[in-house]
Amino acid sequence: MDLRTLRYFIAVLEAGSLSRAAGSLFIAQPALTAQIKKLEAELGAKLFERSHAGVTPTPAGLQLYEDARRLLSDADAVRERIQRLPQGPEGSVTVAVPFLLASLLMGPVLAHLKTSHPRIRVFVLDDLSLMVKNAMLDRRADVGILVNTAQVDGLRCKPLARESMYISGQDADGAVAALLRFPGNAGGVARPEIDFAQAVQLPLLLQSRRFSIRQNVEDAAASLGVVLNVVHEHDSLRVIRSLYRCGAGFAFTPACSLSDSPPPAENWVTARVVNPELPRSYHLATLADRTPSLAACAVMEALEQMSRHLIRAGLWEADLLLPEQ
Repeated sequence: MDLRTLRYFIAVLEAGSLSRAAGSLFIAQPALTAQIKKLEAELGAKLFERSHAGVTPTPAGLQLYEDARRLLSDADAVRERIQRLPQGPEGSVTVAVPFLLASLLMGPVLAHLKTSHPRIRVFVLDDLSLMVKNAMLDRRADVGILVNTAQVDGLRCKPLARESMYISGQDADGAVAALLRFPGNAGGVARPEIDFAQAVQLPLLLQSRRFSIRQNVEDAAASLGVVLNVVHEHDSLRVIRSLYRCGAGFAFTPACSLSDSPPPAENWVTARVVNPELPRSYHLATLADRTPSLAACAVMEALEQMSRHLIRAGLWEADLLLPEQ
């Protein structure tokens, strides 16, 4: 017994005739008769008395008529309530993201979510990589993107992407160009490369040791026994960028922020650091003891999709650590 069969039954009873009901339902009379007989067999009761004038309901038919009307009314009410519910996930989601990655990734992600999930409100905390991890552990963020952190107690981490470190700056006298190598690849010529030991002899613009890039550079220098040639040290990334834009030195730059560099010029150098490389990995993080909301899941999916798009389109020089689609 299903709702459609009950609707057929009501139509027959109210029309008083199988033929008239079949006409109003736009089905063949034999098919309608078969449906009524099937309903009688399922209920184990005769629902109509048949005569040359038409059909009249039996007591069982009258009882079913009352019950069927209520069932169909309830079904219509359920349908209306479901249709009035918000379409798609709804709610607020706070995302903590390292600020060097935020300018590349979050604009496209937020624009995409505005169209695909307009009922989701996203708040972004862009900060130092350490502060991003702390925001997750302090439960101030629902989703985080961690730097060089594959596992943290209390967090569920998922690999997202890995990128290389570059050094950028103005090569006024052309001395740096002589240090560069230009490896080829299947697609043509890749970005130039420079050995780490040579890169750290350039006049460097670095943030303090509480920043992850400085820590990675110092760790690599210590392993090689070389000394950094730091000419300016400032915590402000804006100050660092202002210095290297005016040619005061060279800055280490992850691939995600290459688009923030000045437009290519004849004396501007951007080279990938090798021997050793300084890889920078990103992991999506959520709280281990909390199931992400539907809204948070939609935001994570958008972060993954946009990362795929940016990398595949060549807008982010990184390796995708997500499963292929």
